Amino acid sequence: MFQKIILWFFIIVFLYFTGVQYNDPDPYIWIPTYLIPVFLCYYKLQGKGEKVMYFTVGLLFLMWAINQFPPAWEGVWLNQLGMKTLNIELGRESLGLGCCTIAMWICGALK
Repeated sequence: MFQKIILWFFIIVFLYFTGVQYNDPDPYIWIPTYLIPVFLCYYKLQGKGEKVMYFTVGLLFLMWAINQFPPAWEGVWLNQLGMKTLNIELGRESLGLGCCTIAMWICGALK
């Protein structure tokens, strides 16, 4: 039961992440990116998927998050809407990819 709660939590969180990408400058990248964890968490909810797949996808998200990390950290300012600087946008994208990494690794660790 606890596993189902975790998986549904991830599904809801990443559906929210997907929904707020509609006004992003590049939604064609970020909407599919956040739908991948939604699909894979639902797949895990059905009792399918191998641990290796989840850890590999998580590793890919981690590498992308590191690559996306801003050259100068200005914070992510989650309480402010809009992109004030490119570094804030890159920080937000990196943080979202880090969330994807954690979710995929938790899915991989679940039985």
